[in-house]
Amino acid sequence: MSAVMITRKVRKWEKLPGKNTFCCDGRVMMARQKGVFYLTLFLIVGTCSLFFAFECPYLAVHLSPAIPVFAVLLFLFVMAMLLRTSFSDPGVLPRALPEEATFIEMEIEAANGNVPAGQRPPPRIRNVQINNQIVKLKYCYTCKIFRPPRASHCSICDNCVDRFDHHCPWVGNCVGKRNYRYFYLFTLSLSLLTIYIFTFDIVHVVMRSVDKGFLNTLKETPGTYPLNSDHRVLVCFFTLWSVVGLTGFHTYLISLNQTTNEDIKGSWSGKNRVQNPYSHKNIIKNCCEVLCGPTYPSVLDRRGLMQDDLPVSTTSAALSSSSSSNPVPQTTKTTAPLIPNEHTPDDAKPSIAASAQTSPSRKRSTLPSCRPWLHPRLMLKHPSPRTRPISCMRGRLTFVAPP
Repeated sequence: MSAVMITRKVRKWEKLPGKNTFCCDGRVMMARQKGVFYLTLFLIVGTCSLFFAFECPYLAVHLSPAIPVFAVLLFLFVMAMLLRTSFSDPGVLPRALPEEATFIEMEIEAANGNVPAGQRPPPRIRNVQINNQIVKLKYCYTCKIFRPPRASHCSICDNCVDRFDHHCPWVGNCVGKRNYRYFYLFTLSLSLLTIYIFTFDIVHVVMRSVDKGFLNTLKETPGTYPLNSDHRVLVCFFTLWSVVGLTGFHTYLISLNQTTNEDIKGSWSGKNRVQNPYSHKNIIKNCCEVLCGPTYPSVLDRRGLMQDDLPVSTTSAALSSSSSSNPVPQTTKTTAPLIPNEHTPDDAKPSIAASAQTSPSRKRSTLPSCRPWLHPRLMLKHPSPRTRPISCMRGRLTFVAPP
């Protein structure tokens, strides 16, 4: 049995560590736990669908046709902000390369000196000064980096996130530097949509109660407008407190230029006598920085290409069966002549040139796709160290054969 190493090009998102899932060739990034996110979609779409089906026709006729139009626009904005928050990179920081991790370890050992046996080594921190205040940078043992200020490691996604706010299961993603404003706009617009549906559900019940009476309206059979209105009134009533409360809490944090993680830990509380170095001491400036600042590019190269070595084991029986099912003509009869390149040895160039002169009119054979080691975009490497490279297909196929 012989083994070869196939070097293929893959996208970097396929090899990224962490507990994220990717879709659309790495363009969509989410956490692996997406069950609550699907529940969020179901609640929003289901409630709005019932409102559009049972409330809007009655309200458009008896009040104004602008009511369903505004509801549709608000619903589309809510869905856009939800998907933008869920499918975007929250600000994941790339992990250190092996060379970088080794260099950082050497720096830490040199700074700490020789630690006696049995004694706990000092914590791995670095101090930086931000607005005349010392801020500690903590070392992440998983990512092998010193985290920048306000960054934290998410245990659910297993990644360090810049300006980490929290991990939100309702959106199925972390909330960080790159998607916090979309998360806030989602909660704000969802609060407005909930209030909107709640208000017009009550209006619908009241308008029908004027004609039939309130008790008669409540006694109507299931499937009619009032009973659906009653259900949505209850759903919106209990949802309203949580959504509006969450929006108010994040409005408070934005006014202070503070994150949920910092608020939970009490990093800038009055008890520690430490002021927030990121606050501008002005509510308007803090809101403009968080909500109107520039959109930061992603530092995570998801769409880049990298080489991945894939070992492939082959046997003579497999090769013979593959040849019988899809025979390949002899090279001297049907394949194009080999063209020397920079990898071709000097002693092999005359023979390659002679073969090219003897068969100038030969056509290139079609390589079977069922055998990956003959694919023109793959590179084959024989495990033996005594090898020589041979190129064909005008340099697109390179394999290493023993001398």
